[in-house]
Amino acid sequence: MVKRRLAAILLMVALSVSAVFPAVSAYATENDDKEASKVEEEDKEHDYEDTNRANKIQELEDSIKEKQDQIKKAEEDRKKIKSSITDIQGMVNDLEKEKTDLSNYVTKLDADMEEIQEKIEELTELISQKEEEIEQAEADLKEAEQIQLDQYNAMKARIKFMYEKGDSYYLEMLFKAESFGDMVNKADYIEQLSAYDKKKLEEYVANCEYVEACKLSLESEKQTLDEAKAQVEEEEANLDKLISDKKDEINAKAYDISNKEQAIKEYEADLAEQTAVIQALEAAVTAQKKKLLEEEGNLITYDGGMFAWPAPKYTRISDDYGWRTHPILGVQQFHNGVDMAAPAGSPIVCAYDGEVVAAAYSSTMGNYIMVNHGDDLYTIYMHASAVYVSTGEKVVRGEKIGAVGSTGRSTGNHLHFSVRKNGDYVSPWSYLGK
Repeated sequence: MVKRRLAAILLMVALSVSAVFPAVSAYATENDDKEASKVEEEDKEHDYEDTNRANKIQELEDSIKEKQDQIKKAEEDRKKIKSSITDIQGMVNDLEKEKTDLSNYVTKLDADMEEIQEKIEELTELISQKEEEIEQAEADLKEAEQIQLDQYNAMKARIKFMYEKGDSYYLEMLFKAESFGDMVNKADYIEQLSAYDKKKLEEYVANCEYVEACKLSLESEKQTLDEAKAQVEEEEANLDKLISDKKDEINAKAYDISNKEQAIKEYEADLAEQTAVIQALEAAVTAQKKKLLEEEGNLITYDGGMFAWPAPKYTRISDDYGWRTHPILGVQQFHNGVDMAAPAGSPIVCAYDGEVVAAAYSSTMGNYIMVNHGDDLYTIYMHASAVYVSTGEKVVRGEKIGAVGSTGRSTGNHLHFSVRKNGDYVSPWSYLGK
């Protein structure tokens, strides 16, 4: 403000001088036209810079609002995490009522496990999202702090320059004017320089606020990530407890049966139930094939290729195909598939191209998927924690179709993988390689 007044006073003095000394006035008149275009160009440049600075400040204000919205969303995510914690004790209490009927107990417990597994998957997705957002927030903060430092250094240099030059700098600039037009131009420049300093200060203040917003947003995102990870651990512990309870109950039922012969009959009845379901599905496919052949002559065929490993990255076999000693009954029983040990939620992929003929649940197989590969060749995937395909859907080799679990008559997380050819179980190793 002082500088503006000073420039105005000097202009008045210059006008007085021009009245007293006609030569000065004449000289000024001669140069005014030359200076006019120069002043006009500089005015345009200053207007552009003012607009640019205003846009920068607006952008910073918009960025601050965006960070505030992110903080609000992170808070909402944390509330959602806290409100969705599984009432594991309530589940256990409800399951106690079902223990008299093992089939009902397993079905109810599997439904509870599916609910928990869905929460784990949602939290895992949230964790992945938050990790990406944290990475972006850290980059935003780093960039904003560098701009803040550059602005601070520029302002420090400017303040030092002004302190060393003082007000005499502006007087010297005005007195060096070559004409009246040049003096007006320089006075205008001084005024715009003052406005520029003010705008730069506003920009610096806005950027400082943005830096603070970035820090708060980053802290909020990290807090949400930590709470999500902690909740995943708690839900996984809940899932392990239900699986352990089911294992104990299945084992207890087997040991409680005084007549082992009766226990064996019940086990065989479970296998017969599985086979009956699968045979019915095969019969339905055969009928459909006949109809398609009659109508279009277009059928799924198996080209003889090797199967993809259905539990990627997990190759430990907890129970192989063939005759074995039953772990509870202690008698020789035929195991019609390969049990692949893998963590809950890990992917199950389709072994080969085909069509889904079943994506359902039974109290013995749990969540299961059956795929027709053509030429009376089928693959079956049992005990899944989740199923991602539906009946009638076309699938391809290596496509994710489900997630490993412990549903049905299972006492631990694994994939039971079976292959059927021409109505009988055959060794999966003939198609997987060994």
